[in-house]
Amino acid sequence: MSYIKNEPEAKPVVLCFSGHDPSGGAGIQADIEAISAQGCHAATVITALTCQDTSHVLSFDAVDADKLKKQADVLLRDMSVSAIKIGMTADVEIVKAIHTILKTHHEIPVILDPVLASGAGTSLSSSKLVDAINTYLLPHCQLITPNTLEAFKLSSCSDDTETAAGTLLEMGAEHVLITGTHAKSALVEHYLYHAHELPQQFQNTRLPHEYHGSGCTLASSIAAFIATGLMTSEAVQKGLDYTYQTLQYAHAPGQGQWLPDRLYTPKND
Repeated sequence: MSYIKNEPEAKPVVLCFSGHDPSGGAGIQADIEAISAQGCHAATVITALTCQDTSHVLSFDAVDADKLKKQADVLLRDMSVSAIKIGMTADVEIVKAIHTILKTHHEIPVILDPVLASGAGTSLSSSKLVDAINTYLLPHCQLITPNTLEAFKLSSCSDDTETAAGTLLEMGAEHVLITGTHAKSALVEHYLYHAHELPQQFQNTRLPHEYHGSGCTLASSIAAFIATGLMTSEAVQKGLDYTYQTLQYAHAPGQGQWLPDRLYTPKND
């Protein structure tokens, strides 16, 4: 008797541009874990090497933009990429290099998590970098996922999320998801904006700790869901639900913020 081994179907590929966080809480490791948890494959291009722990980002060094572009070009020639996720961009030259890639592969949906500061508040951007993100990346994005502070910084709007979202849509983003973790309310409220439509509201109960890598987890999981073929709104809902679960199972391996458990096993409580 002979057996025929069926080849498994290829997993959807998400190409990630992100910094490396040696604590494992955020950055490229967060991308890999969140994307893998949705049954997709993460192909990764490092944008920056950081010196950080679970409390602070002490310093970072951007990689060479030409080498970054070569890495991405090789991957895109070899793999069928179903979504692109962009996290920390580090400097203007990297933004321009990614822009060149997006122009060539305009058919691939792009999800941008505009990492402008660490979870502890350390700035990871300059005004020139913010301008470059607005000019070169936003017009290519199917979705951007800023928190309120990032939305205000990108839009130059100081205190109104709806106005900020409208400005970011005018700059070219197709959808804007503004997350509400920085507010002081009992519920965490997130809003998804799309031109000429009423915003969609999503709510979660506020959890007790501060978390490192929740934004990366959210954007990467949404990118994975979009890579599987879901529409933006459904992908956002599923990404928010997944991220909330990773925070409920979060752990504290260091002395700073808690880290999402992106490969959590549901417990029978």
